Amino acid sequence: MALRIGVIGLRFGSIVHIPAYQAEGLDVVAVCSTREETAKAAAEKFGVPNWFTNHREMLAMEGLDAVAVVTPRPLHYSVAKDSLAAGKHIICEKPFTTELDQARELWETAEKAGVTAMVAHEFRFATARARVKELIDEGYIGNLHMCMVQLANPGYFPRIGRDLASDDQAERGGGLLWGQGSHYVDCLRHWFGEVQTVSGQVFTHLPDRKHPETGAIVAATADDAYSFTLGFANGGWASMVASYVSPHGQGTTIEIYGSDGSLSTPQPDASSPNPPPHGKLYGAKLGEPAQAELAIPERLNPYSDDLLVQDTHDGFMPMRMLAREFVNGVESGTSPSPSFYDAYRCQQVLHAVRESSTTGRIVEIAAAT
Repeated sequence: MALRIGVIGLRFGSIVHIPAYQAEGLDVVAVCSTREETAKAAAEKFGVPNWFTNHREMLAMEGLDAVAVVTPRPLHYSVAKDSLAAGKHIICEKPFTTELDQARELWETAEKAGVTAMVAHEFRFATARARVKELIDEGYIGNLHMCMVQLANPGYFPRIGRDLASDDQAERGGGLLWGQGSHYVDCLRHWFGEVQTVSGQVFTHLPDRKHPETGAIVAATADDAYSFTLGFANGGWASMVASYVSPHGQGTTIEIYGSDGSLSTPQPDASSPNPPPHGKLYGAKLGEPAQAELAIPERLNPYSDDLLVQDTHDGFMPMRMLAREFVNGVESGTSPSPSFYDAYRCQQVLHAVRESSTTGRIVEIAAAT
């Protein structure tokens, strides 16, 4: 019998989660949105038999094995907590929570509940990034010296003068660091191991928003740019600069330099901060004259069905791969990476960047005990 899953939150849930789950053969048996018209429309569009406006009512239905929490960020904690209490396997969107103690609580609760619990860092499965991980583990670069990431995207300019929203409020989990930076922190930790030290800054260059009730201009507290430097317990460091308010931005580049070689994976599409599902990868070993394009094995892109033509979002193919891992975890009684443990460790780094920005100090990351 196919794994029966419900999706709570139907904005990104309808764009990526539901299509990816259905493509992987999961049985999406329920959807939930606080807006009745949204829930009904999603149920009709995807052929889902049950819709709800209250997630607790959905969790109480018969024949539900798992849930995907795709709600606005401030609700991740409470909805995930309710889902774990109901004994459901769970995929939770990022950023994991808005408070660090809540992140640890969810990780520990999931461990005690014995359910499969994963966080939606699906871009680990973008083919170029997956191949980078394999090459690092195979010793291609030797010991890490440094990794440099640059993201220059003009995406926030249309938001100037718009109504203030939760994405504009740092206290509600808004901002580029937690929204996109969480993916990159997870990526760097996945490649290079645990983070030991963090320094960073967050910036709000274009804060003006309109109060939705009074019409007055108010300031957004969420960041639209950031920088950080991470030191890894295994040695080496990574730095990242990112901006959503960079006119004529050139996209994203990732460069990795080690004792024995180098790798790079560009993302030239400045309209999207996400890695392409099937990006390019370049590399060279020490002694070679220059980097050349490296082949990415076909096994990292196992899809040949017609559903690939629906791949209108960068996250669709990687989310299919994450869903596949999720099903494997349910069947084996494990929580594959990226797990709630990974989500907690990522959240430690995100909070440390903000702490460093406030204090001006380097923050040490405590071991997860």
